[in-house]
Amino acid sequence: MVSAASRSDSNRGILLASLAARRAGQTTARLAAMSILEVVARPVLGRSEPRTLRGRARLGRRTKLLARRLARGEIAIIDHPGLDRVSAEDMIAARVCAVINCSRSLSDSYPNMGPLLLAEAGIALIDVPDDSLFERCRDGELLEVTSHGELRRDGELLAAGRALGLAELQAQTRARRDQIGEALERFALNTIEHMREERELLAGKLELPPLASDFRDRPALVVVRGGGYLDDLRSLRSYIRDVRPIIVAVDGAVDGLLDAGLRPDMIVGDMDSASDRALRCGAELVAHAYSDGHAPGRDRLERLGLTHAVVRVPGTSEDAAMLIAAEKGASLIVAVGSQLNLVEFLDRDRKGASSSFLTRLRIGEILVDAKGVSRLYRPRPRHDFARLVRLKIRALFGAS
Repeated sequence: MVSAASRSDSNRGILLASLAARRAGQTTARLAAMSILEVVARPVLGRSEPRTLRGRARLGRRTKLLARRLARGEIAIIDHPGLDRVSAEDMIAARVCAVINCSRSLSDSYPNMGPLLLAEAGIALIDVPDDSLFERCRDGELLEVTSHGELRRDGELLAAGRALGLAELQAQTRARRDQIGEALERFALNTIEHMREERELLAGKLELPPLASDFRDRPALVVVRGGGYLDDLRSLRSYIRDVRPIIVAVDGAVDGLLDAGLRPDMIVGDMDSASDRALRCGAELVAHAYSDGHAPGRDRLERLGLTHAVVRVPGTSEDAAMLIAAEKGASLIVAVGSQLNLVEFLDRDRKGASSSFLTRLRIGEILVDAKGVSRLYRPRPRHDFARLVRLKIRALFGAS
């Protein structure tokens, strides 16, 4: 017969074992959340060499184009100063094992979120001093990345850089947030300069050619390849199904739309990040021409033999898409993947942020964010579902 003391000792042992298992689970979870470099850099008894990551190299100076070629476990070699959020999310989605940046990943003027997102996703990020890797490396060759920031090929040292760990990036992001006043001042000055150069963006009349897409008194969905745009599209499924807005894709967002099973009515942009398959999907094509008349996408569309219009609008291709929808009479413009708050504007860290700000001032009350629509919209009852219910009721009563 087991005594009460024995049962107490047994229960105490079970409790201690449970607590130990829980602590072990928490430790595992914390390690999983840490960046790869922080984990591999820890000393291991009996070994002095740093751990390495191995993968095929993929090189690209334009990150948004490189992202389309990346595959799981590869090493992305980029040249992207001030790595932005959208580019980081593209590489996270591709599940690369490491990113080698031939420019400084952290912005000197604003806490850009790209580097921190990579570290939080467990992707090694290393800044190297120059872009010589684009001459020394070949696309697809097998490379090794060490936790000390070295890039090697068959033991040969190709570059030695600085590994950016999660703790460092968190600290630097906090420090740079204190400097936001300087970034705001630069943004304001740039906006004033843009207003002087492009006055018609605020008050002038935009000359638009005849377009086949009919926007008048219809809601429009303007989709940009921005942060979380695929999630926004998923949350808007019911809205798109019920309201049937006219869908405008900006550049590379068209591929995401097609992958989500949605066909755009119009594609606007430089046409540099959209695939040939997407450009041939049957949507109306509009090449964006800038203030000087240069339309970068026109040459590609002509080479592909695709009919298109050219629209001259100051600002970015995203601005052009929104202004086309507004000028052609859209009753509402739902922005998907677009920058709508101060942090996102500054994270872009380029002059286009000022034109986007002015475009929103011009469009005014008809512009809404996709997240707001998904939270407020209530799906309508499906007609086919209601018809099935009626048929079922008739069948039940008929059987009786």
